[in-house]
Amino acid sequence: MILAAIRDVAIALLAIESIVIGVLLAVLLIQVRNLVRMLREEVAPLLKQANDTANTVQGTVSLVSHTVVSPLVRVSSAAAGVRQATRSLLAIKRRAKGE
Repeated sequence: MILAAIRDVAIALLAIESIVIGVLLAVLLIQVRNLVRMLREEVAPLLKQANDTANTVQGTVSLVSHTVVSPLVRVSSAAAGVRQATRSLLAIKRRAKGE
């Protein structure tokens, strides 16, 4: 008698638990669908925009490198060469005077 009552209560609890799990699974599927929709509609355009911005920055860096940095490096290199040549010539003159 008691075992039958316990069995009936356990069956009822399992049925309720199955219903709750089914409802939660349905909610989970809806949330996954909403997430996929959000990824398609909102995140993908943001990624495209970020990629376009990165390409623009890359082009700007390339332009600045070619128009500003490269000539500046050439001028700096030439100035360093002139400076070293002057030092060498002055050192040779000092040695010649000292001898």
